[in-house]
Amino acid sequence: MISLDLGRERDHRVSVVIPTLNEAENLPHVLPNIPFWVDEILIVDGHSIDDTIAVARKLQPNVRIVMQQGRGKGDALRAGFAAATGDIIISLDADGSTDPREIPAYVGGLFAGADYVKGSRFLQGGGTSDMTLIRRLGNWGFVTVVRVLFGGKYTDLCYGYNAFWSHVLPALHLDVDGFEIETLMNLRALSARLKVAEIASFEADRLFGESHLQAIPDGWRVLKIIFREWLASGGSPLRRLPKVAPFTIPISVENEVESTSQ
Repeated sequence: MISLDLGRERDHRVSVVIPTLNEAENLPHVLPNIPFWVDEILIVDGHSIDDTIAVARKLQPNVRIVMQQGRGKGDALRAGFAAATGDIIISLDADGSTDPREIPAYVGGLFAGADYVKGSRFLQGGGTSDMTLIRRLGNWGFVTVVRVLFGGKYTDLCYGYNAFWSHVLPALHLDVDGFEIETLMNLRALSARLKVAEIASFEADRLFGESHLQAIPDGWRVLKIIFREWLASGGSPLRRLPKVAPFTIPISVENEVESTSQ
């Protein structure tokens, strides 16, 4: 149990879910930076052939190891979310690109009233050193399409640093196996009328090893997910439905709520 002074004094269990596949070299730069008050760290391993599991256990003796049954980042995250026992669940990458020291900002967004907090590399205070021009253009295109089809005011769509209350997990109804799971989570949060907070986050370069992301194939899968979800909603922008749209709270890394928009 933890007690954080982030505007409200509350006690909640926090789980961090980290998918891994041959990340033994990167974990020493990730696990020690997770705040000490995190209650549960779950390594969801896709059958690594290096020392990923041994390194994780050496760095965090109480780490929980979940062996992935299927393949893909989406499959790994779904397994980790299902196994997590915390009231708050946070997804974090194992390659060093997402900074565990930002976790208090995500928890702060939830304490401020959000159901679901998503990182953005394109808010003031955020950024990325690990995005090619084609990926930047792709993200801009995806965000624009989602704004037109679904409403909402997302500034980033394909970033995997997210946090949410565990009780909203059924509303997300995650059912994909690949990198497109990040986009699906964001779209389902809109569809479920969750209170969504975007916070500034910085994406660094992968420290060691090669990325498993493939820009063109994974971008195509993201585009297919966007239109699949739009068709499932009846082809009507959610912002035109007679219900209150979710709001976005841009929050800086210092946990200050800058503005709220309906």
